[in-house]
Amino acid sequence: MTRVRVLGCSGGIGARARTTSFLVDGDILLDAGTGVEDLSVEELAAIDHVFLTHSHLDHIAALPLLVDSVGGIRGKPLVVHALPETIAALRTHIFNWVIWPDFTEIPHYERPWMVFEPLAIGSVVELEGRFVRSLPANHTVPALGFHLYNDVASLVFSGDTAPNDEFWPLVNAVQNLRYLIIETAFPNRDEDLAVTAKHLYPIQLGQELAKLQRDPQVLVTHLKPSDREVIGRELEAWAGRFAPRVLERGEVLEL
Repeated sequence: MTRVRVLGCSGGIGARARTTSFLVDGDILLDAGTGVEDLSVEELAAIDHVFLTHSHLDHIAALPLLVDSVGGIRGKPLVVHALPETIAALRTHIFNWVIWPDFTEIPHYERPWMVFEPLAIGSVVELEGRFVRSLPANHTVPALGFHLYNDVASLVFSGDTAPNDEFWPLVNAVQNLRYLIIETAFPNRDEDLAVTAKHLYPIQLGQELAKLQRDPQVLVTHLKPSDREVIGRELEAWAGRFAPRVLERGEVLEL
């Protein structure tokens, strides 16, 4: 059984809000938002692979501190899987010796604490009977969604995305789809902002879910904390037959 623990699923921060990060079986992270910071040192050290949807801060904020905190007590490098554009952004803007050290060179380039592994749309990485497939997303920077699966069931995570016709045929082809985690960041009144930022709003989520031909549990993520209650009410009104519910930090999803 594969267990997915929701460390963070908010579109912002606050007293109980943590940004996007999902811990898979203790050793894989899907995104590295602020939810990672609630883990113990022992839990941090057990993470071997990080899969990043894109380079935005709310999805990578904990990565530099994660490597710094436990790199020296691990026996092998942390592997960060991401699009080449995301890797380039991290190298240029984060691990650049100005904002943070380059842990691909520490303590020595021949034995680094972190290595990057590029992904492409459609890439599949197998990790001891668990598979992570990269799916297309439509965002303001190059971005991915992920299809996590084993031989029993599947979970699809949209990542940050606007409407995306390339995404749905791939999702509809997943026969054992148990969970669909999909974002909705803004309330309907902020339609213009959502369109500019390439995020979904509840009316648009309903339009996107109309393309879904499977029957998974639909879980909504990335709500802005200041509008969480408004978005929740609008989801009930607009999201259609799938009756999606808002994902909660601390939930555990089983595949």
